[in-house]
Amino acid sequence: MLLPPLTFGTLIKRYKRFLTDVELEDGTVITAHCPNTGRMTTCAEPGWRVALSDSQNPKRKYRFTWELVHNGQCWICVNTGRANEIAFEAVSNGTIPELAGYAEVLREQPFGNSRFDLLLRTGDTLCYVEVKNVTLLAEDGCYAFPDAVTERGRKHLNELVHVVKAGHRAAMLYVIPRSDGTTFRVADEIDPEYSAALNTAVAAGVEVYAWRAAVSPEALRLREPLTWIT
Repeated sequence: MLLPPLTFGTLIKRYKRFLTDVELEDGTVITAHCPNTGRMTTCAEPGWRVALSDSQNPKRKYRFTWELVHNGQCWICVNTGRANEIAFEAVSNGTIPELAGYAEVLREQPFGNSRFDLLLRTGDTLCYVEVKNVTLLAEDGCYAFPDAVTERGRKHLNELVHVVKAGHRAAMLYVIPRSDGTTFRVADEIDPEYSAALNTAVAAGVEVYAWRAAVSPEALRLREPLTWIT
């Protein structure tokens, strides 16, 4: 997917989860919206270069949105909503072989008490897909999820198990929008309950895919599958 024209600056600090102070290239200091509710460990260091999208809406309280950060090695997409967009584009284009071949790809579809990011459908043949954005690079060089305890993430896994029990396919798709790591794993040192829930889901038939995305200030796209270390 193509990104809108971006404005560049230097990260001063991120605070109150949703706010980010940035010094733009012309020296102006602004507060931008941060669309990432996680801890953002390894992707939010003061002094790093950042890229912001401009809503060009003077009525919006925070006109700019934080999109990317550069850690000196690579660009990292910190806007979690972009993961859903590039996943939808990739699945629609048949980029992920295991999820290709469906007549329809729908977004934000309900099942039970949850709403999943994607529903792949051909007639009565259904596959529900939940997408997670992975920004944490663990000390062992692996990409890891989650970066904080996530009760909501466990709920989605449990609901995916119900999808399988109902006779449909269910999949977790982890989108990794950075290029400085190796493989993917669950951060059981951060949330052991999520790790246990994922193992239970896999045993029940939920599929797991991890894909790295190519990230630049111009575009984002899913590029390659990664090994999942269990």
